[in-house]
Amino acid sequence: MTDEIVVLITAPDEDGAAGIGRTLVEERLAACANIVRAVRSIYRWKGEIFDEPECLLVIKTVSGNFRKLEERVRSIHPYEVPEIIALEISEGSRPYLDWIVENTRLG
Repeated sequence: MTDEIVVLITAPDEDGAAGIGRTLVEERLAACANIVRAVRSIYRWKGEIFDEPECLLVIKTVSGNFRKLEERVRSIHPYEVPEIIALEISEGSRPYLDWIVENTRLG
């Protein structure tokens, strides 16, 4: 098990996803943010079923940054309850994982 994680965040559109991703990388809360343009989300919200297009952000960071990343996303995300889910990386290319750590050092 490593200290690096992948965080999944959905956004309503590509511009919104790019803004969130850029902010996280600029503030070193994430080493990288990939945007998957076309995902289709089917979900229940306040008693209704929705079927909506969204974008998916795939964020690479370290687990020690998760709480600050979560707070920052919640402060800039347009959704009332944004998806912010962290997945542990069980294994990975050591040079890439080192790059994540190097680029997420705060202060």
